[in-house]
Amino acid sequence: MTKIYYFVSLSGEKPVEKFINSLSEKQQTKILRDFKHIREHGLIKPIPDLKKLSGTPLWEIRILGKDSIRLIYAVVFMGHVLILHGFIKKTNKTPQKELKTALQRFKIWRSIYPTS
Repeated sequence: MTKIYYFVSLSGEKPVEKFINSLSEKQQTKILRDFKHIREHGLIKPIPDLKKLSGTPLWEIRILGKDSIRLIYAVVFMGHVLILHGFIKKTNKTPQKELKTALQRFKIWRSIYPTS
C-alpha cells in the first residue's frame, strides 16, 4: 500500500493541506478519489491524470473539471508519494513560479530526510 504525505514546512505550516481545504467539496472529492487510487494501487497502475514534469524529479496530478487543479509531488522512500504543492492552473504550461515552489519544498524535505 502506497502512503501519501503532505509537505510540512520547518515552521509547521501545512500549505498543501491548506490549499486542498480551500477548494470546493466537489474538487476535494476528485482529489481524494485520485489519492485513494494511488494508495490502493500505488504508481504501478497509474491513473491517466499523472504526468512527469520534464527536467525535474517531480510529477503532477491533474484534476480536471471547471478549474484545472494541479498537485505536484515526488516519489520518495519505498515508492511513497510526497505532495509538495497545489495550485489552480490558468495557463497551458506549468508556471515556473509553481514549479520553483515545489522544487524548493522538495529541497527542504531532502535536507531533513537525505537518504530517502
